Amino acid sequence: MANPVLVEVTRGNIVESRHCGSAIVVDADGKAVLSIGDVDRPVFPRSAVKSIQALPLVESGAADAYGFGEREIALACASHSGEPEHAALATAMLAKAGLDESALECGAHWPSGQEAALDLAAGGGKPGARHNNCSGKHSGFLCTCRHVGLEHRGYVRAGHPLQEMVREAMEAVTGAAHGADVCGTDGCSIPTYAVPLKNLARGFARMASGQGLGAERARAARRILAACMAEPFYVAGTDRLDTRLMKAASGRIMVKTGAEGVYCGAVPELGLGIAIKCDDGAGRAAEVAVAAILAKLLADDAELAGALRDMANPVLRNWNGIEVGRLRPTAELV
Repeated sequence: MANPVLVEVTRGNIVESRHCGSAIVVDADGKAVLSIGDVDRPVFPRSAVKSIQALPLVESGAADAYGFGEREIALACASHSGEPEHAALATAMLAKAGLDESALECGAHWPSGQEAALDLAAGGGKPGARHNNCSGKHSGFLCTCRHVGLEHRGYVRAGHPLQEMVREAMEAVTGAAHGADVCGTDGCSIPTYAVPLKNLARGFARMASGQGLGAERARAARRILAACMAEPFYVAGTDRLDTRLMKAASGRIMVKTGAEGVYCGAVPELGLGIAIKCDDGAGRAAEVAVAAILAKLLADDAELAGALRDMANPVLRNWNGIEVGRLRPTAELV
């Protein structure tokens, strides 16, 4: 099944590029409110499911044992920009568990936030694992290991008890098997599993509604989503779309980007989950798609829907600041 064009890129009045993909919005029972393209095709969700991967941190009692609030829980779900606040909070989380940056097994890279990277370089600094966009998630993993008494070394490997806890949570919430036959390795070295897009959307509907989850897991899920919506900067960073969408909605939507053109999210008041995959892996297209879908779902709120539509139709400018084109959702989305 060929997926339709979801997003167009214009230069002047001419369409210069097109991005195909699939998208689905479902309730906790799996009933589709919107379905576009092949939503049964397995996809790697990558970082879009970090909020589900954070369930063991809360369910195990580790978050409470170390006194974590909304910022720490949000960072555990983050693909952050490596800004000073992000790196400092990841370091502080590790310190609560008696660990330091050397325990992180996510690898090191320069902050993805340009200003943060330039400031680090100007000060003679070098990037460390704390600057990795996944350092918050990994800090949460390490804190969980320490709290429940697991050997934390090698926590990223498939088969490690911590990763088995994460895999169990992913299976239970999405309803999809996470077996070795669909397992790959994510950019931060943990296992990632390819599952149908419709299951990812249903997982976020369950996270938002608690339906189909046990009482303890439902409480943990609501707490995690609430933390992300309350502290969107710690989920992403300055001027990132995740940050802007959640700030604009003031606690009404939770969204999370993933590598290779994936987006997942939830609208808790509607009990709906969202999952998007752009075939060519273009993050810019996934951003347009998620904003357009959210505008459609929240159309009753004219002010919010208008802000979301603006984010779904961003202007493209050249290095002189001249408007040269736009990104825009196609009729499939709007």
